[in-house]
Amino acid sequence: MSRSTGIAVRTIRFYCDEGILESHRSAGGHRMFDADSAIERLLLVRRLRALGLGLGSITDVLHGDRSIAEVVAAESGRLDIEFRALAWRRASLRAVETAAPPQRAERLALLAAAQDGAAAHECLVRFWRRVLAPIPRCDTDGWVGWNVPEPPVDPSVVEVVAYAELAALVADPGMNSAVRQQFWRSQPSLIRDGRRLYADMADVMADVVPLVSAGVRPRDGSELDRFVNAHANARGERDSPRFRKQLLTNATDTDHRIHRYWSLTGQLLRTRVTVGQAHNWVYNALVRATPGR
Repeated sequence: MSRSTGIAVRTIRFYCDEGILESHRSAGGHRMFDADSAIERLLLVRRLRALGLGLGSITDVLHGDRSIAEVVAAESGRLDIEFRALAWRRASLRAVETAAPPQRAERLALLAAAQDGAAAHECLVRFWRRVLAPIPRCDTDGWVGWNVPEPPVDPSVVEVVAYAELAALVADPGMNSAVRQQFWRSQPSLIRDGRRLYADMADVMADVVPLVSAGVRPRDGSELDRFVNAHANARGERDSPRFRKQLLTNATDTDHRIHRYWSLTGQLLRTRVTVGQAHNWVYNALVRATPGR
């Protein structure tokens, strides 16, 4: 059988001991096989091993627990993850290599803190879950998916540095409170129904995105009125000059960290308009429409 398949005798014995290949003993203690089926199984094992599949997956196929298509798909998915990790490492190494000597140590620290694309992405997702709390996760999945960029599959030096900087920004202890203040505005403790406010804000931002995309300058109008009304209703108040000034109290919309975050996000999402851009449009409209702020 070894001569017929090109598989070493030692390996055939190992496959028998591991239950991959079925055999029985003769009266003299020799291993006995059904020639046709054993050779067919051995050739299948060799072919699957040539594709890099592990013995656990191969055993599942031979025992009928999984199909060849299933184990191949699983292995392909594993390799996709591995390739993405390697691509991130390669881009990170090139980013450190090409950095100017005075900035090399800082860039190394930035990239090392990010670890890899998957870890950095999880860091961003956790950040926004905290910002949007206590809104249920099922309601915020779409928002997070739209505004948190996926790690580039094969990142350039610029992209890997940008993504690592995003992770560093959300790790800043003051970033969470600054973004929560921007999103929920002043006196968030007075908000009676955060889930309703979140839904109303999502509707407003959905209508502002096309305006941002078309280059329309921030203006007083229905979008701003709905924004103010959403916050007023959530607090049991009405739209008024006093309330509009209140929305601007302790505003963090001009915080350089927030602007940097959305600038980097826009760079990674390319043509997609982010909620950060839409929110900034509404903020500027509110500032222009509020005299004596």
